[in-house]
Amino acid sequence: MPTEFKLPDVGEGVAEGEIVAWLVEEGDTVTEDQPVAEVETDKAVVEVPSPYNGTVRELHYDEGDVVPVGSVIVTFDVEGEEVEEPDVEPEETEDEAEAEPEAPESGGRTFAPPSVRRLARELDVDLATVSGSGPSGRITEGDVRAAAEGEAEEAEAEAEEAPKQAVSKVEEESVSAEPQEAAGREKTLAAPATRRVAEELGVDLNDVPAAEERDGEAFVDESAVRAYAESQQAAQAADAAAVQAGESGESGAREERVPYRGVRRTIGKQMEKSKYTAPHVTHHDTAVVDALADVREKLKPVAEDQGFRLTYMPFIVKAVVAGLKQHPYLNSQLDEENEEVVLKNYYNIGIAVATDAGLMVPVIENADEKSIPEIADEMRDLIERARERSISREEMQGGTFTLTNFGAIGGEYATPIINYPETAILGLGALEERPVAEDGDVVAKETLPLSLSIDHRVIDGAVAAEFANTVQEYLENPSMLLLE
Repeated sequence: MPTEFKLPDVGEGVAEGEIVAWLVEEGDTVTEDQPVAEVETDKAVVEVPSPYNGTVRELHYDEGDVVPVGSVIVTFDVEGEEVEEPDVEPEETEDEAEAEPEAPESGGRTFAPPSVRRLARELDVDLATVSGSGPSGRITEGDVRAAAEGEAEEAEAEAEEAPKQAVSKVEEESVSAEPQEAAGREKTLAAPATRRVAEELGVDLNDVPAAEERDGEAFVDESAVRAYAESQQAAQAADAAAVQAGESGESGAREERVPYRGVRRTIGKQMEKSKYTAPHVTHHDTAVVDALADVREKLKPVAEDQGFRLTYMPFIVKAVVAGLKQHPYLNSQLDEENEEVVLKNYYNIGIAVATDAGLMVPVIENADEKSIPEIADEMRDLIERARERSISREEMQGGTFTLTNFGAIGGEYATPIINYPETAILGLGALEERPVAEDGDVVAKETLPLSLSIDHRVIDGAVAAEFANTVQEYLENPSMLLLE
């Protein structure tokens, strides 16, 4: 008997998932724990493993479908269980059943794997009209290609038959006073002046629709020639415009609708909740980091010898942790139900990462217990897997404070949205040389713009400024980080 496999609960609070990709096809043999599909939830992309050893009988959804948790997504023929054969009507002989395979129906569904459905869409074939030759009447790629070739041959035959029918009709009809619309005639009557106009306009008289006949032959006048020439020029102009639009990349469509779901929707809802729950205030400042730039430059070769690339971010993480230890309200959470501020004595620093799916925030746990090389190595791994969409949901939870580096793209200051339910987030502008006043002179210095957003219900502006000053002090005197 076939065994149904339902979409499991792939994460806490997840109610549905989108089938991003099937990793198997109908008829494939699978083993227990072998991934059968990639499913995107509002948390992350996860692989769904098979709970059985057996054969894939049917995939119930297409790639791109959004499926509620608990819905049947795959039917398996499980090893050791009796395989149910398709019913054959009693009045049919075995030969008739083999000669006339029909795609079985179940609630109006056509049985074809996703790859076959994609091929049908590409070839513009209606699967409902295709008879399946696969097991249990499944439609195969060969069935779809055969149907497409059959439709093409039928269309070609109709195209070939059309001129014959037109000729036959002309032969059957007597000479008529009705206009002759057919083009490409062998003989056309026209006045000499009309012929001169046609020659000037580059028009073949035999292509001009005839408005009347004389002595059994098509006759055209000057107005018909000019009208035909204008129509040809308009058609050529339209073709040229279409070619130009294609070369310039213009698709013609002025709008495109992209589904708002999965990780992108989760990010949007989280930001909306943060913005409309926590009153945001942003404190801006600038750190002069010449000394930090010098230290990093000296340590880069050492880091490369140890197998990792040294960026500024590990130093900034350590400076932030030092600031959070001195100003604990920025490492807190507001428990609204119990009306308490929860001050956290652990330091899990989230690093906002731009990905194709939107902003993800992997978390460096217990950053206060890790060295700069350890933070650099862990950060590289987390960011890489976030961009590859292979990071786990657990690795993006439990943060207490977040860093977002919009300066990597460009810009100086912004108003970062707090990663709720945290109470603060620090945005980093582009680290580069800027003019700085020093002892009455303007000099070029390496500077780092800072944008600190706080939840004003928990943190006062003065506390935010003090925290920013502490972080600046550590960044401007990086040797102090050795004590952290």
